[in-house]
Amino acid sequence: MNQTLSLTRDPIPGLIKKIALPASVGTFFQTMYNIVDTFYAGKISPEALSALAKSFPIYFIIIAACIGVTVGGTSLIANSIGEGSREKVLSYFSHTIIYGILISILVTFLGLKFSEDVFLLMGSTNEVVLLGLKYTNVIFSGSIIFILVVALNALLHAEGDTKTYRNILILSFFLNIILNPIFIFGFAFIPSMGITGIGIATIVSQLIALLILVFKILKNNRIINFSTKYFYPKINILKNLFFQSAPISAALLSFTVGNTIILSYVGIFGEYATAGYGSAARFEQVLLLPVLGLNTAIISIIAQNYGAKNFLRVKESYFKAIKYGFVIMIVSGLIVYLSADKIVSIFSNNPNVIEFGAKYLKISAFIFPAYPIFFISNGFFMSLKKSENAMISNLIRNIFLPLFVFYFVKSMNGNFNTFFWVYCFSNWLYVSTLFIFVIFYIKKKLN
Repeated sequence: MNQTLSLTRDPIPGLIKKIALPASVGTFFQTMYNIVDTFYAGKISPEALSALAKSFPIYFIIIAACIGVTVGGTSLIANSIGEGSREKVLSYFSHTIIYGILISILVTFLGLKFSEDVFLLMGSTNEVVLLGLKYTNVIFSGSIIFILVVALNALLHAEGDTKTYRNILILSFFLNIILNPIFIFGFAFIPSMGITGIGIATIVSQLIALLILVFKILKNNRIINFSTKYFYPKINILKNLFFQSAPISAALLSFTVGNTIILSYVGIFGEYATAGYGSAARFEQVLLLPVLGLNTAIISIIAQNYGAKNFLRVKESYFKAIKYGFVIMIVSGLIVYLSADKIVSIFSNNPNVIEFGAKYLKISAFIFPAYPIFFISNGFFMSLKKSENAMISNLIRNIFLPLFVFYFVKSMNGNFNTFFWVYCFSNWLYVSTLFIFVIFYIKKKLN
């Protein structure tokens, strides 16, 4: 347990810094983890790079489940800490693990059953489909490991401890760098596995991370005298977790649908366009790290203060996080715009791939300052146990916006650039509306 932080008493700016920075660093290495995978996929072939790009919206099912479990568990545990109820803290912690196991079974089934259909829906060639399935079958077979990691980490995040998970993610990153070439290209008695090796390297790295996290949790002061009785399933607690996490997971799954829509339009322009967009989108995640770190911070801070009924601190946390994120993303957008070509060339030396990837990044750079409003506003609602609001927000941005843009631009016979410029404008229109809604919500509910 992090003894140095009091989320209900310490100054908000300091708390945001102390929680967001380790979270951002951890997410940086998690993102670099994916970039390393993309880098090695490019070394295999352009088709492997395209397969990995198209696998991301499918793989995102696991990510959505992980975020749902960790946010649901974190917010409910943090609320219980704010209320001062140790019994509720332990109950929600144990049931977060139970809930995570149940969700992992569902995720594994969905991934193994429907991955091929999604690849075909995106207009993939037979070679890309086969390569993509080699990767996704491995990843989904090990989905329980991913979900157990975040379920255990929910307790630490609820306490404001983001350093432990940061350290685990750093270790996983370096393990992935070592293991990727071994499993992809072969070494000693290990045969060359190609894109399958990327998936195996990921699973092995996550398994080691899980073992370390178990050891850390067992030393946490809050689980002293922790009894197996807390693992006896209680329907009401599982129900609370479901209603807190399921809307988030469902909403984030909408990202899979939205990204599939985007990739379907991009795919019109060929596999080079898909590979370029996929590479650029993976790198784009690196620039989102400060926002994701801020989001992690405010979920813990706001949830505890909301549980303690410190509404002034709730409001201060939200607006300061938005302010910090907005400034950071303006700078990030400028960096991306000026170095777009060089960024994409990291993943491929194919001039067509570079051209399409750079086009996307230069347009995407103008969306960057909108991201803090979107992510932090959703984190705000999650912290207040209003996951349904976050779900609606995600559904609008992740499905309805791409769908509208798809048909609107298609009716114009618009090109690659036109699609993403319209997408940029639509995003700004939506997040502006969302921000106004949050302001009115705060005035009505938190005064």
